[in-house]
Amino acid sequence: MTASIGAVFLMLCLLLIKHMFADYYLQTPKMLSGRGEYFHLGRAQHAAVHVVGSVVVFLVFGAPLSFILIVGALEWFIHFNIDFIKASYSDKKRLEPTQPAFWRAAGLDQLMHNLTYVAMVWAWVTFAAA
Repeated sequence: MTASIGAVFLMLCLLLIKHMFADYYLQTPKMLSGRGEYFHLGRAQHAAVHVVGSVVVFLVFGAPLSFILIVGALEWFIHFNIDFIKASYSDKKRLEPTQPAFWRAAGLDQLMHNLTYVAMVWAWVTFAAA
């Protein structure tokens, strides 16, 4: 492990900033509608936006292309499914922003995404950091 603590925290911060933009600024109406369906093109596009941001972060840190491709594919799959689980649960329970359960579901969704970034940074330190 040759990555510095500073590099680890910087990468994590950049991934979290990327997440905020991809989740809250870059979603289109297509990405937000019909999210309770599993095979949803909008959710696939949303997950791809996340991957593009992560690719930029890993390129900045000089990660090898093979690492970026593997981590990107895993991030896409994980993000797609985390969002589906939250949307499916929220739809089944008919959750609205006025209900505490809505915010618990949203919070768990965000926690799972954040833990994904912790795992991605761990993978970079373990397999790709120079």
